[in-house]
Amino acid sequence: MTHPALPASLNALTLRAQLAAAIAKRGWDSPAARPTAVGHVRAALDRVREQAGDCLSQGGGGAVAPPARGGGGSVSLHALFDSMAAGDLDGSRGVTLCALGGFGAGELAPFSDVDLLLIKPDDGDAATDAFLERVLYALWDIKIDVGGGACRTIDETLEITRENASERTALLSLRYLAGDEAQANALASRFREEVIAGDKTGFVEAKLRERDARIEKAGRSRYTVEPNIKSGKGALRDLQLMRWLAQFLYGADAFERWVGSRLLSVDDVVKYVAADDLLWTIRFHLHALAGGKDERLTFDLQPEIAARMGFEDGEDESAVERFMRAYFRAAMDVGALTRLVCAKLESDAWKSKPRGLARFLPGEDPDETPDLGKFVLRDGRLDFANPTQIADDPVCLIRFFHVAASRRLDLHPEAVARIGRTLHHVDEKFREDPRAARAFFAVLLDSPAPMPVLRLMTEAGLLGRYIPEFGDIVARTQFNMYHHYTVDEHTLQALGILREIEDGLHPLDHPLTTRIMPLIKRRRALHLAVLLHDTGKGSGDQCIEGAIRARTACKRLGLDDTETELVAWLIQTHLLLSDTAQRRDLSDPQTVADFAAAVGTVERLRLLTVLTVVDIRAVGPGVWNGWKGQLIRDLYAATEQVLKSEGAGLERARETLSDKARATRDRALPSLARINPAFAEWWAAELNDAYWVSFSEEDRFRHAAFARHVFETGRASAAAVRVDRRRAATEVMIWSPDRERVFADIAAALADMGADVVGATINTTVSGNVFDIFHIQDAAGQPYGRDDTPKRDALVDYLRLVATGEFPVRRRRIMPMKHRDAAFRVEPYVSISNELAEHATVIEASGRDRPSLLADLADVIADENLSLTSAQIDGYGERATDVFYVTHLGHKLEDAAVTERLHAGLITVLSASETALDEKAAERGIARARASVLR
Repeated sequence: MTHPALPASLNALTLRAQLAAAIAKRGWDSPAARPTAVGHVRAALDRVREQAGDCLSQGGGGAVAPPARGGGGSVSLHALFDSMAAGDLDGSRGVTLCALGGFGAGELAPFSDVDLLLIKPDDGDAATDAFLERVLYALWDIKIDVGGGACRTIDETLEITRENASERTALLSLRYLAGDEAQANALASRFREEVIAGDKTGFVEAKLRERDARIEKAGRSRYTVEPNIKSGKGALRDLQLMRWLAQFLYGADAFERWVGSRLLSVDDVVKYVAADDLLWTIRFHLHALAGGKDERLTFDLQPEIAARMGFEDGEDESAVERFMRAYFRAAMDVGALTRLVCAKLESDAWKSKPRGLARFLPGEDPDETPDLGKFVLRDGRLDFANPTQIADDPVCLIRFFHVAASRRLDLHPEAVARIGRTLHHVDEKFREDPRAARAFFAVLLDSPAPMPVLRLMTEAGLLGRYIPEFGDIVARTQFNMYHHYTVDEHTLQALGILREIEDGLHPLDHPLTTRIMPLIKRRRALHLAVLLHDTGKGSGDQCIEGAIRARTACKRLGLDDTETELVAWLIQTHLLLSDTAQRRDLSDPQTVADFAAAVGTVERLRLLTVLTVVDIRAVGPGVWNGWKGQLIRDLYAATEQVLKSEGAGLERARETLSDKARATRDRALPSLARINPAFAEWWAAELNDAYWVSFSEEDRFRHAAFARHVFETGRASAAAVRVDRRRAATEVMIWSPDRERVFADIAAALADMGADVVGATINTTVSGNVFDIFHIQDAAGQPYGRDDTPKRDALVDYLRLVATGEFPVRRRRIMPMKHRDAAFRVEPYVSISNELAEHATVIEASGRDRPSLLADLADVIADENLSLTSAQIDGYGERATDVFYVTHLGHKLEDAAVTERLHAGLITVLSASETALDEKAAERGIARARASVLR
């Protein structure tokens, strides 16, 4: 039922009448009357929550709903207190009910905490305590958890606030609700005079430290794709803190006076109001959908909130991506305003100055008398020398950031404000000015740490204005679980990692790129390729469109045709190396030959390798691992050898892999022969070249020890596991007679035990056995059974039985998806090609990742009597991409009917969960959205 949105005072009048009727005969102590009275209050508060939510659809938006919720709650609690006090005049004497914190400020989300304080009189007695106890019980009954600590005298309250900054903040919003108003006034007056007035600076510092701790807990970056809209960086708490600091230190008209002094512009205030409205609107929808106090804007709720707020699909962005872009633009605006306010506090000595950009940059502290060129220092911060400096020479906009970075200085708030007001000078003439290009390349290539400088330029609006191709990806998101950041933040992170590799900071994680980085001749082309590599997102094929945009940008920046084409080539092929390394059989000469032909030169190979590594590393925490690093190193080594040799590409690839296999086999044999000569001879002959080029020397000796145990014991099947911390996975080795469905059965057994396969190598031996190596993780992305030996032992026992075929493996049914995963509509695709491998057909199957997917796909392949020779497992968040190398009757698959059935069967497996998820989403009344396939 929809209730009319009456004024809060009229709703309160109704509640007061209901309470009077409920307790008319026996009062609040009556076991019969009390539940009825409490029920009326609870219903009134529910009605207030519902009516506040209705404001969102009545044109008021988020700026109107919180005061409506706070105001309605205030009059309801006032009515409750007055009703209880009327029946106990002695006990309620001198007691005051006050609102604190967000409730005191009159802003409440649907399920926000209702912060209350019950002030006790100094001369309170047993009757006072009994009354307070009854009030507390009533509040608990209406689901407001106050606690006995909220009942305090004025002196006790002031003592607590002196020791606790959070309590001081809450009391700053003290608001009288009911009872003895003189008590509330006395507390507010003494708080200002005894607690605040004596140490305003210390109080401000404490609040800002509290903010730092809050952001550290919620996540340092404001650009994570599942943000905390209350406590995150650039979220509601930052807005509220900014407003509170302004009003607390400078008065209620602080914003007006700051506009008058040109610290803020009218546009800044408009952005503040718009951000406040947007964030509160999101928070109301979030609470309503979650049915409680949930502040994280998770994937499963993003599509529905986007729909409720009226966002629609565009040509290059889905509705949910447009919604999240609006959020991140608001967060950027909040961040810019926060910096201005904090810098104002520093200049007025309300807070200490930070180390500025120096805190991000390596080296010593800034020079006390730096050479600033045409700029000046004001209050220890870099500023423009005069108000007309930008108009006189707009190129100084970029030079300003270069000087700040090279001299390790922070930016004066008035300078940042001036930059925002003068971006109109950055026009086409400016973009084509060689002086601007030189200044920009000084920032990109010569800054000690370009990432924080470029982020400041981005947030000031300058970088996107100067390079429009980059401006198009600012605050852009991709609706999938693979990417952790917005596209622009991912790009800046990649540039930061590139500089760290250049400085030799990752020799253990990235030995290859650390070694080849000094050998790269086209350093500028590499940095530009990293900066522009994702600018094609949202406009068709991201690689092709990115290359087109890069050519335009490079021409404008003054690059010659050769360097421009190199940058464009790097962007157009920036996914090629990772796709080849992770989705192709690196022991197949065709794979190496095709990749070498696409790359062409060793210099391009080096450039593409570094670009690939920083791109993957910058996706987010946990995406890069030792497994991917080893695959990239293997592909690099094979390709480099081909590129340095003469002759036809495929033949060179064959010779390279054959020579490597022979060399590794020859190196291993003497060590193996010293232990068991017969085994060494047998083992060298058992495996083909593909095995000997696929693993490191350490891996091969470990595998040999496992196989020697099989050889010496005469076992038909065996299994072993080992936690491989370098690859962040658990290695599983299986020896078994070859048979139909052996791979599918093993994959099913792994799924049945809760293991997620992240890598698989299949070896069929000369003697007709299989020697398969799997790398598995648990659901949290950690090595399976990392700290659980019994769990690993149980897996070994199960696999040994399954591998023989004598023990029926349990096929795991499709498990229910978590709400967060189910938000994505994952469109499946299957490709079947005879062109990608020398002797096999390559099947690529991609769709929603889930337990047992690999086993189900392998079953379809086995149903068509196809022999599996290799498998590559890859994943991107909610999407899995599995690649199988198969043969049909010993040759490539040429039978059209089998190919058609195979394709249909794989699509059926990949689509199995999507229909069910659509039905469940409809039952919950929430929207789903298509997962982005952009990488």
